[in-house]
Amino acid sequence: MNKRAKYVYNPTTLRYERHVVPLSIVLLRILGFVATAIVSGLIVVAFAFRFLDSPKERVLRLQYERSQQDFEELNGKVKDMQQRLGELEKRDNEVYRTIFEANPVPDSARARQIEREKEFNLVSSMDENELAHSLASTMTSIVNRMRFQNKSYDEIEKLVKDKEKMLAHTPAIQPLNNRELKRIASGFGYRIDPVYKTVKFHAGLDFAAPQGTPIYATADGVVRSAGNSGNGYGNHVIVGHGFGYETLYGHMFRVKAKAGQSVKRGEVIGWVGNTGKSTGPHLHYEVHKYGRPVDPIYFFYNDLSPEQYQQILKLAGSSNQSFD
Repeated sequence: MNKRAKYVYNPTTLRYERHVVPLSIVLLRILGFVATAIVSGLIVVAFAFRFLDSPKERVLRLQYERSQQDFEELNGKVKDMQQRLGELEKRDNEVYRTIFEANPVPDSARARQIEREKEFNLVSSMDENELAHSLASTMTSIVNRMRFQNKSYDEIEKLVKDKEKMLAHTPAIQPLNNRELKRIASGFGYRIDPVYKTVKFHAGLDFAAPQGTPIYATADGVVRSAGNSGNGYGNHVIVGHGFGYETLYGHMFRVKAKAGQSVKRGEVIGWVGNTGKSTGPHLHYEVHKYGRPVDPIYFFYNDLSPEQYQQILKLAGSSNQSFD
């Protein structure tokens, strides 16, 4: 007898007969089992995907978190760059170009800055995905602004060099040694002519000094003329300094400089004398600005203190007779 076989009692035959399960029932049971297994498997898989990360997902999640941190850091750097660049642009216009008396960068060149600020604020409010697509264009905009600013600084560097050159070519010292401030004999303006005894305009300063006292160029420049041309200045030198400036040194005993020669501030160009229309050894010194004589007293700021400057102003302002 098969122990696994199942027997049931048949009241008709009054016997135990072997129970046979119909094939349809067997198939239904098999299908039910398979269906239950599939549903259970789907539930397990759904649970796993919902609450557990696969190795690939874990890698992707870490990459996303790092990317998010990078974006936040980059966004902060962009904001800092925007702020610093704005400060540089403001300093460029309000400080550097003011110092060198240069026109500020036109507003038209800065007009896009407002739009760029709006663009930056828009980018700041984006989520990570949008930010990823916008940072490249934002950085390109900043790079372009930096290039523009570098170009502006190149112009300012040229202004600095030009300013240094202008300062070197502007008369700024006394034309001879006058530490005691006692050698100014006659000032700029209307003075009594020593020969004709009439009031005439005196276009320079007279420095009384012993014959042979060295005379210095008061700024860098090029000698335009040197010698005696019969114009009353005797042996004299005219130096062109550029930037509209020219200086004249008259009544020299001997001229050292030659026409066409480049001279530096403080370089000896001759010696005090008494040549030409002169009543005694002295140096007649003039400063011209764009062809017109100006008072040389305002061009001694390099070697005088404020107190000395006030003293020399009084000496030059006294109404006395000129030496030429």
